[in-house]
Amino acid sequence: MAKRAIFWFRRDLRLSDNPALLAAFDEADEVIPLFIMDDEIAQRAGAHRRSYLASSLKALDESIGGALHVIAGDAVEILSMLKEKYAADSIHSALPFAPYGNDLDAKLKKAGIELTQLGSSYAVAPGRVLKDDGTPYRVYTPFYRAWSAHGWRMPVAAPKNPTWVTPAKTDRQLPDWDKSEKLDLQEAGEAAAVKRYKDFIKRASNEYGDNRNVPGIEGTSRMSPHLRWGEIHPRTMLAVLGQNKGHEVYRKEIAWREFYADVLHNNPHTSRDYYDVKFKKLRYDKPGKKFEAWCEGRTGFPFVDAAMRQLVSEGWMHNRTRMVVASFLVKDLHIEWQHGANFFMKYLIDNDVASNSHGWQWTAGCGTDASPYYRVFNPIEQGRRFDADGVYIKRYVPELAHLDGDSIHEPWESIDGYSHGYPERIVNHAKERLESLARLEEIKASKPLPPEKK
Repeated sequence: MAKRAIFWFRRDLRLSDNPALLAAFDEADEVIPLFIMDDEIAQRAGAHRRSYLASSLKALDESIGGALHVIAGDAVEILSMLKEKYAADSIHSALPFAPYGNDLDAKLKKAGIELTQLGSSYAVAPGRVLKDDGTPYRVYTPFYRAWSAHGWRMPVAAPKNPTWVTPAKTDRQLPDWDKSEKLDLQEAGEAAAVKRYKDFIKRASNEYGDNRNVPGIEGTSRMSPHLRWGEIHPRTMLAVLGQNKGHEVYRKEIAWREFYADVLHNNPHTSRDYYDVKFKKLRYDKPGKKFEAWCEGRTGFPFVDAAMRQLVSEGWMHNRTRMVVASFLVKDLHIEWQHGANFFMKYLIDNDVASNSHGWQWTAGCGTDASPYYRVFNPIEQGRRFDADGVYIKRYVPELAHLDGDSIHEPWESIDGYSHGYPERIVNHAKERLESLARLEEIKASKPLPPEKK
């Protein structure tokens, strides 16, 4: 009788550079490929997230000849059932390195289910990069130097001539969200990820350092959804990067993702709570009509509104504008960062909890930045600087398409700025900036975090 193993696909929906999958085939003659659907999480997720995941699962299923087992329910029950049903000798997966996955692993261990685990979704697993005194880094720049010095392994190939166990009909509960929700999202799956990255390297990587902040052009890679679902491993991406300026800046962006994963690994409470606890004392306003206007892209600030409309329509937002809208919510509307982070998580197809929560905290001023809170993004000047001709704004805010590149950033200064139904500003930025700083003064007596040693 052939020896069998279960391979549990989690955040690694790919075949190439998947050490845990290779380990499963090293141990077994046949592998049962499995994805466990958590219906509770799926219900909380927005249509964009569900649709992208459905497409990614179908792409994975096609790559293994229709052998993917997709079952919704409790992981303990499903893994126990499949192991007995298929007489599997072992269960393999990558290490999760996120609070949800870690909690689930603890639950499985408590139930007596043993996992054989290898690898992660990162070039360097969270927790490995440490300072000389054995403590984790709290500032990005020294982390990046240490991360680079640590290095990473070269990518490994996909399994050769794999034998997959064909699933029973009841074990193929592939969702059809990609069809039922009819959203126009970027293509999902391992093949799409490889194709997109190759195109980026050829088309835009050399100029990435200059163009990555301009949302009106295709200056970024948009690889974050592929990384989120593990359709490509960061090692695969790092392996082809050279030493020119654009490639170096892109390497640093990959490192930001790894830094935030490391921070979350060492501070798991920060997925929803404050990294710098003194900011719990800051006065915040309750979400209300202004929060609704922010969610709907109707704040009256064109650059902010364009970004929020992009998020709701595409399930993705340019990184520069993520910082601008986050600053606007926390510093101009005085609303706690968790409300914005939760809204992002509902829509983003690259909904990585570490990057999302810590990106928000960095902008909100309660995260890992060395001098955080005094940074208040000016939504008008940010638009002028990074969308000078209003290309990005006009794409998502058609009510302002009749204005030229200069006046589009301040429609209230134009005679016909509001002639096509664009809303008036909900706040005065200069006034709210001062209010934010005043609220900061109220908590400055709190003892600050010790400075990072460089």
